[in-house]
Amino acid sequence: MSPDGVMDAVMLARVQFAANISFHILFPTITIALGWVLLFFKLRYLKTRDEKWLSAYFFWVKVFALSFGMGVVSGVTMSFQFGTNWPGYMNTVGNIAGPLLAYEVLTAFFLEASFLGIMLFGRKKVGERMHTLATVLVAAGTTLSAFWILALNSWMQTPAGFEIIDGVVHPTDWWAVIFNPSFPYRLSHKLLASGLTVAFLIAGLSAFRWLRGDRGPDVAATLRTGVMMAAFLIPVQIFVGDQHGLNTLEYQPAKVAAMEGIWGEGEKGAPALLFAWPNEAERRNDYAIGIPGLAALILTHDLQGELKGLDSFEDHPPVLPVFWSFRVMVGVGMLMLGVSWLAAWQLRRRGEPARWLQRVLVGMTFSGWVATLAGWYVTEIGRQPWLVTGVLRTADAASATPAPIIGLSLSAYLIIYVVLLLAYVSVLFHLARKSGATVAPPITAARGEPDET
Repeated sequence: MSPDGVMDAVMLARVQFAANISFHILFPTITIALGWVLLFFKLRYLKTRDEKWLSAYFFWVKVFALSFGMGVVSGVTMSFQFGTNWPGYMNTVGNIAGPLLAYEVLTAFFLEASFLGIMLFGRKKVGERMHTLATVLVAAGTTLSAFWILALNSWMQTPAGFEIIDGVVHPTDWWAVIFNPSFPYRLSHKLLASGLTVAFLIAGLSAFRWLRGDRGPDVAATLRTGVMMAAFLIPVQIFVGDQHGLNTLEYQPAKVAAMEGIWGEGEKGAPALLFAWPNEAERRNDYAIGIPGLAALILTHDLQGELKGLDSFEDHPPVLPVFWSFRVMVGVGMLMLGVSWLAAWQLRRRGEPARWLQRVLVGMTFSGWVATLAGWYVTEIGRQPWLVTGVLRTADAASATPAPIIGLSLSAYLIIYVVLLLAYVSVLFHLARKSGATVAPPITAARGEPDET
């Protein structure tokens, strides 16, 4: 940021890349887990021959195809920026980033793209076995894609297995590069985040259909699938998130200090701040409300454990966005836990969630996106001022493109992304309305009359 408050070229380039990746990440977050849910629907159909599972499959494969297409388009746009805005990135670490990105395309993208058509249109032409195999391969492709992309991103966070010769990074151990210290935690965390995103997407759209009077057995099955999937995955995600936090404390302690808002050289018995406004100018938190000792207990397993403060580090990320992104992620996760468990309990007791809870599920259809983006901002902003921790600073990788040109293209991207996102959401709800258009109104059990509500 320049002295007169105008964003400089580097900051604009960062905002542009953040906008691109924020839009792009929404769609792989759906397809990664949805591919496996589609396989579940198909296997249930093959086992039971119940048509509700096949109906569920063909409704949700449309959602998968739409999401896949959006992800491909936004991913191509994002890749261009390595050359236009960040040439120093590939110049310095291209010997590692290039092969990992190529592996993703060769082993994952082609697998998904090749067999998606069979999933959509080929069941009657290739037979049941080949159609099921196509579903397996597409689901595997989505997970392979996440594997390679997160291997690269994790390496940027906790680089290993390399040497620097004349300012250029060269791999010395590909096993160490790929399975770097934070990779297992990031991969697990992302796969579970995708599962939760899809669980609430399925539950939300199914609840929307149910409220509109589409009470078919396929809707009941998908509503139960989404709710139960969320209820099971969120406790696992909380545990994995805790382990990921401990790994981050070990390898990126400055990020943890920003997440927890710990100033000074360090603090014993640091509280878990439920609310605060980090004041970077005065190096303190304003309006702080916290639980004494809880942050220390979670991160060190000791109420009086000591955590390093932001002043202990020569470089540390901007505190405010990291601090609040972390709280948004955790807050949405706690909401997911409460809603999914209550819905699961009501499904078990009465066969369907209460009407008000169905509306809540509709409202939380895209809650997984909110949590995913918040977590992504913690990860990426929390790494600053480094593009590759300890190896390449963000400012050193930027291009010489003037700020006005970046600002113009950024404005165009934002407008297009808003339009595309609104169109995507509209199409999903259109599909949900269309699927239930010919379904008769449900019968109210107590009065034997059509339910017009």
